[in-house]
Amino acid sequence: MTATRALTPDILEADLAMADPPALTFEAGQWISVPFGPKIVRAYSIASSPRTPGTLTLCADIAPGGVGSRWFRGLAPGAEVSFKGPLGGFVLEPGDTRALLLVAEEIGIVPIRAMVHELAARSFARPATLVYWARDAGWLAYDAELRGQARQHARFAYHPVTPSDGEPAGVVDGLVADVAGLVAYVAGGEATIKAVRAALMAKGMERKAVKWEKFW
Repeated sequence: MTATRALTPDILEADLAMADPPALTFEAGQWISVPFGPKIVRAYSIASSPRTPGTLTLCADIAPGGVGSRWFRGLAPGAEVSFKGPLGGFVLEPGDTRALLLVAEEIGIVPIRAMVHELAARSFARPATLVYWARDAGWLAYDAELRGQARQHARFAYHPVTPSDGEPAGVVDGLVADVAGLVAYVAGGEATIKAVRAALMAKGMERKAVKWEKFW
């Protein structure tokens, strides 16, 4: 482990320099599994780009205070981290040219942020819209970075929202007029995933066109 950063009082980042192997091949949206005992593991989505395979950036909400939160809070430069991975199928499908709707709820932004980096590296060959919801503006961990990406790339639209703007599904319902040629990736809590999926299906989107990653 080479560095840690506090993005908000309860959201931390950590950089892991790969040692054995010296690089990890993964896809944007995947995660690693860290063991804390014979039957205790915690999953951490990779926030960094697959284009920097020698360093992995992890990001976690440490507010819950459990075994994983305590471990992440205690990480310090020089710590060795063993893990399994990469894991998970919440990834951009090769060859898919459909426009993207990305929806993230709080710490669910982590895999979405990796996807945005990958899309930016390709100059957003696929147009993308991101709806990023948090309980208040202080929980929008990557807000400044994402605003910068939206300013730089005309084909990337970024919508940071808080409860005063409505719930994620309601915001999505207002933004999306036509689901033709659209695929959605939703990351966050189960209730939000179900509500966003229902809102999109009510507009005619096929269920399989809504990909999801549940964090709680």
